[in-house]
Amino acid sequence: MAALAAITPTNTGVSSAGAAVAASDTIARSVMGPRGATLEIVNGGGSTDNITISDAGSTAAGNALSGGTIAGSVAAGASKVFKISHDQVTPSTELVTITHSFTTSVTYKLYPVG
Repeated sequence: MAALAAITPTNTGVSSAGAAVAASDTIARSVMGPRGATLEIVNGGGSTDNITISDAGSTAAGNALSGGTIAGSVAAGASKVFKISHDQVTPSTELVTITHSFTTSVTYKLYPVG
């Protein structure tokens, strides 16, 4: 499991080449901005990357969400951006977990929001 590092934009710009993903990655609440984070997955490989993102949120009545994950996919040669909110953080670990089905030539960019 790899901890993702955030890139904080500045007025003069910051280089953002991206970094390799692992089969299972985590985003710590501490690297998110006040409004969460934006996660971009860039798939430079030859297969679709099926992704699950943990969601420890609850319903309006306070019940745990069914399934507790958000599913998505990033086709070969494509990029996709995901919104990550503080509500998705697992309280006991202070982490959001992302799993990938395909990691060859797949990179991420993580930006704090707010």
